[in-house]
Amino acid sequence: MLSIYTNITQGEAWISKYKGEKAAFACVLGFTKTGLIPGISAAGSTPEDRKYTALADAEFLYYGTNKKGQYPLPPLIAGASPVFITRAVVETLGIPVYLFNAGLLETPTVPTIDLGGVPAKCLSQGAAMDFATVQHLLNQGMIWGERLSRNKENEYLVIGECVVGGTTTALAILTGLGIAAQGMVNSSHPVCNHAQKWEIVQAGLKEMGRLGDGERKFQLITHNSSLLTLDPLRLVAGVGDPMQVAVAGMAIAASRHGGVMLAGGTQMLAVFALASAIAQFYNLSWQPEEVVIGTTRWVAPDSTCNTTKLAQQIGKKSIITPSLLATGLCFNDSRYVQLQAYEQGFVKEGMGAGGACIAAYLIANWQQHQFIEAIEAQLDRY
Repeated sequence: MLSIYTNITQGEAWISKYKGEKAAFACVLGFTKTGLIPGISAAGSTPEDRKYTALADAEFLYYGTNKKGQYPLPPLIAGASPVFITRAVVETLGIPVYLFNAGLLETPTVPTIDLGGVPAKCLSQGAAMDFATVQHLLNQGMIWGERLSRNKENEYLVIGECVVGGTTTALAILTGLGIAAQGMVNSSHPVCNHAQKWEIVQAGLKEMGRLGDGERKFQLITHNSSLLTLDPLRLVAGVGDPMQVAVAGMAIAASRHGGVMLAGGTQMLAVFALASAIAQFYNLSWQPEEVVIGTTRWVAPDSTCNTTKLAQQIGKKSIITPSLLATGLCFNDSRYVQLQAYEQGFVKEGMGAGGACIAAYLIANWQQHQFIEAIEAQLDRY
């Protein structure tokens, strides 16, 4: 039920340390207008649907089927929202959940901790957020990472996210940090729309350079003559989204006191790279060996991208190569076609689903039949 794809030594040590220990689950919600570009994401079948994906997922994660939310789960091109997976785990095992609003279009209808962020503009503009907002989100992330990790009822923190269009902002951050990520990022589509993502990222970085110090700055961003020539917070302000810097701050601070599982694929690999760059640029202490990436078996070996190689590329720019873990959850035998769609490459991951499944295995040694029973029960009631 669990595989390690990169930095096996670190991954094995992390698993051994936290097997049988309790966890808390945090989910950071954000929005980027990049997600409204036609065809950029399958996390909502239309751009209008995608405006409310995070709000709907947050409602379902919080209430499950116990209460009808204001925002129905958006129709997908195929498949069911990964929030069914995450809800099944946290509800059955009683894992405490903390929801954070890093920057959404609307105020969530469920209790959330407001980090004081804003929705990001489309990254193609090269001016996604104000620098002061990015600084504020980093500080808030660090404050909450500290608070949650000091709660001795939980030995490690699982951090998920919901940002539609977030794999494209992830590609922008990775590229801006000098990491060769073109053609490697994941997507909610069965076959990743690499060309579309790359065109948007190139436009955003070029525009960011034009708005900054001209062509010289653009060259430093794209070719990374020296990582320290570019403040990584400036990069987020140019082409990022509000979740990324908030979670980077959480991971930095939480790693000082215990384990952190960044629950996601490409987006969380980008957060790890960003946290590493921020810690280096601002001389912040953190414990990267306490941080792992937790995702699904639909992401880690995805043949339409190269998640494993991306993790290794990040390792060339960071203190260590992040350890990429993946749950072995499989839906081939599910009686729901919406879950079977995951095996055809739809959806793949989201709302910390992979990390939640890994936590269920570590906490209660869940096996395939237990996952299927709990997840299908959510769909039955829905």
